[in-house]
Amino acid sequence: MSGTYSILGTISGTSADGIDLAWIETDGRTVARFGPAETVSYRPDTRRRVLDAAALKGTGRETWPEITAAVTRDHAEAILAFLAQHGLSPDAVVFHGQTVWHDPAKGETVQLGNPQSLATDLNVPVIGDVRLADMAAGGQGAPLVPVYHQALAKTLVGESLEPLCFLNIGGVSNLTYIEGDKLLAFDIGPGNAFLDDWIHKHGAGDYDAGGEISARGKVDEDRLRTALTHPFLAEPGPKSLDRYSFSGAFAEGLSLEDGAATLLAFTAEAIAASEKLLPQAPKLWLVCGGGRHNPVLMKALSERLGGQVVSADEYSIDGDALEAQAMAFLGARLKASLPTTFPGTTGVRQPVVGGKLYQPGK
Repeated sequence: MSGTYSILGTISGTSADGIDLAWIETDGRTVARFGPAETVSYRPDTRRRVLDAAALKGTGRETWPEITAAVTRDHAEAILAFLAQHGLSPDAVVFHGQTVWHDPAKGETVQLGNPQSLATDLNVPVIGDVRLADMAAGGQGAPLVPVYHQALAKTLVGESLEPLCFLNIGGVSNLTYIEGDKLLAFDIGPGNAFLDDWIHKHGAGDYDAGGEISARGKVDEDRLRTALTHPFLAEPGPKSLDRYSFSGAFAEGLSLEDGAATLLAFTAEAIAASEKLLPQAPKLWLVCGGGRHNPVLMKALSERLGGQVVSADEYSIDGDALEAQAMAFLGARLKASLPTTFPGTTGVRQPVVGGKLYQPGK
């Protein structure tokens, strides 16, 4: 089946700071039109439960059914309000669900949420289980977005800037390397997770707004040097992480400001180390995700990376909506029977079409 589909993509990242929603019209190869996008917060109790569950690293599974119901309910409310506000009727909704555990070594990834229940609540076809086919075929199940990055690079950037990298800095940082038809991707290491947790733990907010706290601190070079010996950082891709695969405990005992500065430096140095794992040094780094809003982190990256480091927004790419747009794009690829993950992006044995379609009322 081929054609142009109107699809609403949704995703909530590992920080569980909200449900991202984005509408696109696409045939799964290029985007015909970008529609509205927004982020809707989880109910505070849902977010607390999600973060508590993720921190248990795959244990405490008896709590998952209740969290599944809450995540599904919050998505249904957000999606129905979004569709009503914008007067939209999608061909399908892509429901990524809420990741609380990811262990590719054991072939396990857990995204809580009930796509069948959501399809019934919305009375709209829902595409869910977007990572499972990849893992069943020997892949890491992540990252999923590279094929969408490639589409954006072809239409919005141009070959003269290649090789280029899309760098997503959410709770975890990951990259997509694009050079012509060459597509490589992998998780790098912690993104904002360490710093967000540190700030929250010290009662200074939920994140380091504007990097102001980090900017006042001094990096503990000895602790940083030790933390950077983590073997994952030197492993070649494809590779993927759970939010808690690393620990920020190496900053314990430092002041609020010095700990923040040291954790931010770790994120920047880990990203810089990833450059050595690429076929060539990228000419351009297009930064997406919440990390691009932190000027201290962006400056640190500019000082450490060889290519130009800019927010994706400077190339007319919505860095906040990108991952939800990507989910919609993957949904269109499923409907068009096009692969969503590849050996160079997840380590899957052969290209895989990911996702499962759930019809209302089944």
